[in-house]
Amino acid sequence: MSKAQEQFEYWLNDPYFDDEVKKELLAIRNNKEEVEDRFYRELEFGTGGLRGVIGNGTNRMNIYTVRKATQGLANYIVKNAGEEGKKKGVAISFDCRLYSPEFADETARCLAANGIKAYIFKELRPTPELSFALRYLGCIAGVMITASHNPPEYNGYKVYWEDGAQITPPHDKGIIEEVKSITNYNDVKTISKKEAMESGLYNFVLDEIDDAYMAELKKQILHPEIIQEMADKLSIVYTPFHGTGNKPVRRVLKELGFKNVYVVPEQELPDPKFTTLEYPNPEDPKAFELALKLAKEKDADIVLATDPDADRLGVYAKDSKTGEYKQFTGNMSGMLIGEYILRERKALCKMPANPAFVTTIVTTNMARKVAEKYNQHFVEVLTGFKYIGEQIKFFEENNNEYSYVFGLEESYGCLAGTHARDKDAVVAVMMLCELAAFYKKNNKTIYDAMLDMYNEYGFYKEGQYSITMKGIEGAKQISAIMEKLRSNPPKTFGEWNVEEFRDYKSGEVIELATGNKKRTNLPVSNVLYFALNDDCWCCARPSGTEPKIKFYMGVKAESLEEANQKEEELTNAVKALIK
Repeated sequence: MSKAQEQFEYWLNDPYFDDEVKKELLAIRNNKEEVEDRFYRELEFGTGGLRGVIGNGTNRMNIYTVRKATQGLANYIVKNAGEEGKKKGVAISFDCRLYSPEFADETARCLAANGIKAYIFKELRPTPELSFALRYLGCIAGVMITASHNPPEYNGYKVYWEDGAQITPPHDKGIIEEVKSITNYNDVKTISKKEAMESGLYNFVLDEIDDAYMAELKKQILHPEIIQEMADKLSIVYTPFHGTGNKPVRRVLKELGFKNVYVVPEQELPDPKFTTLEYPNPEDPKAFELALKLAKEKDADIVLATDPDADRLGVYAKDSKTGEYKQFTGNMSGMLIGEYILRERKALCKMPANPAFVTTIVTTNMARKVAEKYNQHFVEVLTGFKYIGEQIKFFEENNNEYSYVFGLEESYGCLAGTHARDKDAVVAVMMLCELAAFYKKNNKTIYDAMLDMYNEYGFYKEGQYSITMKGIEGAKQISAIMEKLRSNPPKTFGEWNVEEFRDYKSGEVIELATGNKKRTNLPVSNVLYFALNDDCWCCARPSGTEPKIKFYMGVKAESLEEANQKEEELTNAVKALIK
């Protein structure tokens, strides 16, 4: 009997699992492939938490895998923070997905069963507000139930530590070990909601958190007078993609005075099936179909979309020459917001001492140029916004040696301010609307402003090529591709020469012309980076949440047309290399 079959029989026969679970499993008993996929492994608790397809089995998101993850978190809190950690408690939020409220409730009840205080939102709230709330409440940790922009059949469980950022070393590895050490589901504690509430360990988050979060967001506004002047002239179309952004985004824009905010009615309310969307991802042009239709009706200046947990922002804006709506990549919108903040803070003498600008290794190289212009301490971290959030903690721990001003990553996420320690699409919407008002006052669209940036800093363009390889065999193939690139790194990508090779797993950087070696000075990660001539680059990285290997790349050119051509040529060179 295979390991998967053994686990299947255990779930089918152990009284710990309820009758509904057993009914679902009996229906797939004769489907060997389905049984294998559901039980061949434990749903991996990675460095951020869990993410997987909803369903019953060890390799699925369900109340049992959520409870087990929570028990591991509880064990870690008790061992490392003791009674003080238990009193500080854990903040819990959730998005619009299937079973999100149930998974949040299971999390709170498991924590309570372990004597740990839980603070749970009464209804869905954005990921960045969870990051804010746990710091506001003084919690030891936080849990966000979300699968971000994944398809509707997914859900997830993200863990945050007391600084408000997603868990990083040593906490991530410590929690992972605690979760792995639980081999018997019967060792996982839980109590009823009634018991948990009576014990004072199950608490609902009060509305004052929403008010405090809004107040912090509004502190980032630089030109309230321009917003007031242009409030009834700027036209904004917004869609929350059926998710958590609807209430906070509309509230902050209304309180700032924006008059013409049109919400896509078909996508306004929570819908766990994302009925109007193929894929609730602000990177996907197809997801903007309804928003762009409304934008044309209302003659909107900007079109904005937040993903289901409202940490990522997608943008379209008018090209003043053609009247067409142009899509912004995450690099474009992030750089537009970042440059606006740096420029206007400098002009208003509101730049803090020793300002810092933080990006990831796969973010546009334009970021470095902008940081240099405004004399920012420039920090590059591994992929994942948790590493950007972690920098804020490092700055604070080091007697505020630097002051965080802005951070962005290529995957449509950025953070202005330090109220949260994760990317925040609500503050990004707010800042984008302010700068849209600023440019409209100057007879420009934000697309015109982006073209101005290209003309000043260079026409940077980034792309991504992903290969999906599912299941056990797929994981082996991904591993083989990475090993081939690592053991025999290419010296060229098409017409480009590799100038520097960085292996973030070994921590080694090799300069190809001289053979000189140095350290990356970043945490160990299964990532390979190839710095190419002409300020171009390529980076290979297996996804931590999906069965994919991703190739990120960036080019620099003298025009948009040339940039598009170069990016296509570099993508083709990558494809040729991994055939």
